[in-house]
Amino acid sequence: MAEFRKGLLRLLGVVAALTLLTAPTPALARGGRDPAPLTVPALTDWTAQQGSYRYGAGVRLVAAGAAERRVAGTLAGDLKAAGHGSVPVVRGGARAGDIVIDVRPSRSSLGAEGYELHAGTRLTVTGATETGAFYGTRTVLQLLAQGDRIPAGRTTDVPRYRERGVGVCACYIHITLPWLENLVREMAYDKLNQLLVELKVKSDAHPEANTWGYYTKDEIRRLVALGEKYHVEIIPEINSPGHMDPWIENRPDLQLTDSDGTKQPARLDVTQQAAFDYYTGLMDEYAQVFTAGSWHMGADEYMLGSDYAKYPQMLRHAQDRYGASATPQDAYIDFVNRVHAYAAGKGKRLRIWNDGLTGANTVPVAAGTTVEHWLNVATRPSRLLAQGYPLMNAAYSLYLVRGGFHSDTRALYDQSWDPRSFEGEKVTSGKGITGAKISLWPDNGRGETENEVAVELWPALRHIAQATWGDPHPDATYDDFTARGTAVGHAPGWRDLTRLPVADGTYTFRTAGRSFDARVTRTADGYASVRSAGGCLEMSGGKLTLNAPLQPGLAASWKTCDATSTVQRWQLVRASGGYRLVDAITQMALSVSDDGRLVQYPPDRRPPAVWHLTAH
Repeated sequence: MAEFRKGLLRLLGVVAALTLLTAPTPALARGGRDPAPLTVPALTDWTAQQGSYRYGAGVRLVAAGAAERRVAGTLAGDLKAAGHGSVPVVRGGARAGDIVIDVRPSRSSLGAEGYELHAGTRLTVTGATETGAFYGTRTVLQLLAQGDRIPAGRTTDVPRYRERGVGVCACYIHITLPWLENLVREMAYDKLNQLLVELKVKSDAHPEANTWGYYTKDEIRRLVALGEKYHVEIIPEINSPGHMDPWIENRPDLQLTDSDGTKQPARLDVTQQAAFDYYTGLMDEYAQVFTAGSWHMGADEYMLGSDYAKYPQMLRHAQDRYGASATPQDAYIDFVNRVHAYAAGKGKRLRIWNDGLTGANTVPVAAGTTVEHWLNVATRPSRLLAQGYPLMNAAYSLYLVRGGFHSDTRALYDQSWDPRSFEGEKVTSGKGITGAKISLWPDNGRGETENEVAVELWPALRHIAQATWGDPHPDATYDDFTARGTAVGHAPGWRDLTRLPVADGTYTFRTAGRSFDARVTRTADGYASVRSAGGCLEMSGGKLTLNAPLQPGLAASWKTCDATSTVQRWQLVRASGGYRLVDAITQMALSVSDDGRLVQYPPDRRPPAVWHLTAH
């Protein structure tokens, strides 16, 4: 998908590696005299007072009501994870040194997500809602990450945009749950509230669709529960009617067929009722594990590299439904609108990408459909806003593609980029714009490992948090801005996924039915190279998907060592007194076949081998 996008839009450069910098000069509060404490996003309304709050022995979290206690309970866990000790939650009787959580619906000026923080002899966080109070505790954690003293003062902190997001396409390459959990924690820490995930949930209703890349329903329930705890809404996407190949490659009966009789395995035939029933059945299955109030159907690039004229059934279908003046694209819009109606009937709001809205249709997209604008096409953002569609800025300039295009966060910051700056047009007002998101795409899954993506991600994550919450340019330089991230650090509970559980050295690997000797060496991105006399252990062969060997049952082999090859990188995952060997790209673990080969399988399809290591 990104190959097409890269050809249409100029590259903005490669994100600079995150560097440790000296702390920036804090942004001045109103009046230009009192520096605001460092946070991400920056505080824009800070009034300094005399003295400071000191976090010390005896601190308690005071929370009177049920909503307050939920916020306090999460804060207590995060304080402990951050090394600040165990803090009790009490119902009342606040005293000096305490942290008070207060939810007051009467404070309507704070909105659904804003909060007031007052630091004095005690620390008070007030929100009109539970979510607002929660975001106030993220500021508390960021301030305590810099020391146990917080300067006395008061701030009122309210976001400019209601949707502050990240999009992740795990639609072919499986992205590990620990990596996604790190992302959720980091998003919440920076006050981002929406994670949009295009991924495959293993289907009970359609086992023929369960090619690898999927997540089990229990895995999704675990991720969604974490999102709910940290006020990050996790919105699922099954891209349709294009890019349906992960679902219909084994369903030729649902594939769009051209005038030559050639099946299109990535395109759902929207003229068939069976195709609509299949897709909505998948929606129902996703509703078993996702609790979000929105459904993303993608709807992008349906005719990428082709033309409606090659599919005369599209025009016939449109004219049957809408009359002789209908266009072939009306059949596509009709499918979008039918999904919109189905989602609405289930209490869900629909989201789509913008590129299919070329103006070649007579049937309008249903009112209320949120349009995520990533590509400059004939129907401009200003027109969509004038037509009343909720519009999210998902500009390609905000993309990070594994092995490809990387957003130039420094350039965007220097330009004071904000959500009004769409591809091809900057609108004058933010009215109707829901917010913005960065997008992580796997189009060249072999190009970068998850750990490499993380290095690129964190500066972009903090930039989108800043640009959607407050002033897009709070510091004089980008280096000053990135130093904010260094000052506040990672979210409590964030796991360093680059640490190997064993030291570099030579080991004997033993499991039932197989043993071998190999040298384990940590790679620069925190994985393991496994090298024997015959070369380095590698996953290769089979039909490549996004340049990765994703077929279960493929055998690993020893190949000439190549330090640049990501398919020679492995995770050693602790399990039952030993370790599982998991390929860093395919995310399948090795087991031993009946004939002694090392083969990769999803962990729910074949138990991974547990390797016991003996150092030489």
